Parts: sequence; C-alpha cells; structure tokens
Amino acid sequence: MWADSGEYERVLGRAAEHAKAWLEALPARQVRPSATAEQISSVFGGPLPAEGMDPEKLVDFLARNAEPGLMAMQSGRFFGWVIGGTLPSAMAADWLVSAWDQNTGLRFATPATAGIEHAAGQWLLELLGLPEGSDVGFTTGASMANFTALAAARWRQLESAGWDVNAKGLNGAPALRVLAGAERHESLDMALRFLGLGAPEVVPADAQGRIEAPALRRALEAGSDPAIVCLQAGNLHSGAFDPFGEAIAAAKEHDAWVHVDGAFGLWAAAVPELRDLWDGVALADSWGTDAHKTLNAPYDAGIVVVRDVAALRPAIGMHAEYLPQDSHGPGDPMEKSPELSRRARGVPVWAALRSLGADGVRALVAGRAACAAELAARLAGVPGVEVLNDVVYTQLSLAFGDDVRTRAVTDYIMADGRVWMSGSRWHGRDILRVSVSNWSTDSSDLDIAVETIRDALAATAATA
Repeated sequence: MWADSGEYERVLGRAAEHAKAWLEALPARQVRPSATAEQISSVFGGPLPAEGMDPEKLVDFLARNAEPGLMAMQSGRFFGWVIGGTLPSAMAADWLVSAWDQNTGLRFATPATAGIEHAAGQWLLELLGLPEGSDVGFTTGASMANFTALAAARWRQLESAGWDVNAKGLNGAPALRVLAGAERHESLDMALRFLGLGAPEVVPADAQGRIEAPALRRALEAGSDPAIVCLQAGNLHSGAFDPFGEAIAAAKEHDAWVHVDGAFGLWAAAVPELRDLWDGVALADSWGTDAHKTLNAPYDAGIVVVRDVAALRPAIGMHAEYLPQDSHGPGDPMEKSPELSRRARGVPVWAALRSLGADGVRALVAGRAACAAELAARLAGVPGVEVLNDVVYTQLSLAFGDDVRTRAVTDYIMADGRVWMSGSRWHGRDILRVSVSNWSTDSSDLDIAVETIRDALAATAATA
C-alpha cells in the first residue's frame, strides 16, 4: 500500500512525462478550456470508491481527464487578468519544494529553505531599491501581502496612539483612518475587511487612475486620527502609478503609514528606464507584490516587505514554548507571513531571481512593457479599435465603439481560443483588458493577438 523508493521513481516519472507533454503542446493549443467545471466534476466526482487506484494509473487518469478543463495560462498568447507564466528554473525549484516537503516556519527546523528565502528577500530589497533591513515575507499572493502589511500598519498606528491591539482587540480602540484612491484594487478593501478596519476613505483619482495628491493632502488635513494611506503601483486598467513623491510627502506630514499595493507594478522599480513611474516608491513603509505575475514564478508567490520590523513581527508572529525560535537576527519566516504551516514558497522566487540575475529581471520587466507598447501601437492602426489608456507599463484597455460591440468582440475572442483577453468596465464603458505578463510573449504572439481582434471586429460588424 505504501510507496517505496521504486514507486516514487515510477510515479514521478509518469507525472514528468505528462508535464512535458502539456508544456510541449502550449505553443499550438487553444488558450481557453474546452470543458466546463461541471463536466470535469462529473468525471472526477461521485462516491469515493472503496478500493484505491494504482498511483501510475491515477496520474494517467488525472492528466488525461483534467486536460480539457485547463486554461493555457503559461502560453505567450494569454493576456487575461494579470497572470504570468512560469520560468523553467522556478518550476523545477517548485517540484523540489514539493519533494523536500519542508514546513518553512522556523529557521531552526528548516534551515535550508528558511535560508534560501532569506537570501531571496535580500535580493528583492536590492533589486527593487527598498530599504535595507526591512523584513521580507512570502505569502500566498498579493492579497495576503497587502493584508500582512496592513496588519503591521494597524499595530503600529494603534500602538503609537497608546493602544495594544494584540491584547485589547479593536473594541474601544482609537479611531483609525484608512485612505485610498478611487481606483484601488478591490483586494485592498478585502484585506481591510479582514482586519476589521472597514472600507477606506476614498480619494479622487485622475483619468488614468492615479490618486490625486492634492486631494489626499486635503483629506488628511480634514482629520486628526492615526492614518494609513494606501497607494498603488500599477493600475488594473491603465497600468498607471500613483505620484509617490508628492503623495508620500503629504502622508508623512500627518504621521501616516504608507502602504503600496504593487501586485504587478512594483517590479518596474528594477528598471531605471521606468523611473518616471516608480520614483519615490521606496519612501513608503510597506509594499506588497506577487512574483507569479511579472517575475513569472509559480503560483503561491506573494511577497510583503515592511520597513518597520518591530511592527510586523508582533502583528503577525506567534510564540509558543514548544517552538525553538530565535530571539534575535533575521527572524523566523512565521513572523513575516500569517501562517505557521506552509510550503517553502520563496524557493521558486529565489530560483527565478538567480536564473535571470539582476540584468535578466530588468530585461524581463522592460520587455513586457515594450510588448504592451508595441501591441498598443499596432492596434491603434486598426479601424474600430480605441486604446483608452496611456500605455505606460503592461496594461491596455480597449473599446470597439459602443458597449454592445465591445461585449461582442470580447465574447468572440474568448470563444475563439487563439488568445485570451478578459472583459471589464472602466470609466462607465465596457472594455477589453489586455495584460502582457508572460515571459514568453513575443512579436509572433502579438501577431496572433492583432489577427484575432481583426477577425472579431469583422465577425461582429453587424452589431456596429
């Protein structure tokens, strides 16, 4: 019943064969799935059989029957949401992480993976120009990175007001203001809700979604309670970055904690040529990002950076007599992300950084921005296409006349399967959102994208 070393070899070898077949098929396969979740459930569900399945047959069954329901998110023709692919080095490292099966919470217990994650964190600070000595934690994604940073912000701002939130909770606590731009990502509101802070005070944003710094200053002047200001590196629809220098200066005049949601945009800080976007971002107090987006690490690769180590660790960590914890030094991984038990998710991030090197990361990020600019320029010459945003980074927002036509074009593209782009609504209009995030996207993929949009326009001409 239980596996021996020979069975591991056979089963893992079979899984590797199926993984290889999947990856080799990506350049030619359609991007969209060909089966629904209900259809897949009917194959995999039903009463749990009394007898087990041979592991090799199980792997074959899993690969064969899951394939119709898989989205080719690793394809260079996937432009939906903000989802990168997976670099080969990072994927291989992720497989090793599963084989090692280390619970990376304590440096004492898992020195290899904890040490690798610490090294990756130091590289990230250097690469992104963030303050030396900051704590770096690895979370499930950017949503939990924001949650973690805001937990530290809540702890610090209430502690400064004389309130111990760990001991007393929020009942009776001093009022705490949270201010954010009108075009923040909804995951920020979710993190605030988890923390019991409620919806933020909304500050107006400009036409590209950037927070208006003068309006932020006026909002801060209108109150005196401890404050947290949330800024954004990379708007969901336009890719725009908030004016960090001016906004952070206003926040600091009022002793506010500044957090930057940089889920995909914080990586621009690695590229000197993009300085106009991110200049001043390092003046904040905390930052959240996701390595599975622009860096193209596997999923489960969120990253939180907090300058105020003395706020993060009590806000997030725990102590117990049975846990051999360090009382000094870099701190345990469990003090930097809200989990005691977790896989060594920072190891694939280390692998991605080390395989690329600093120059490779800069080329990767700059290359995605260049592909977005090229695609925008080519689409701007197609009759019937409106590029609605200033394409400054990796995002495009497109419209095709009225909402009816735009929805029809979007539906055609998603049904067609050659590329994947997702719909949204921005400034009162239905749009088609395009995100260039995959490391493998090149001009040939852009050719297919333009061709598909041209075909969609032709096919929906009757709705114009």
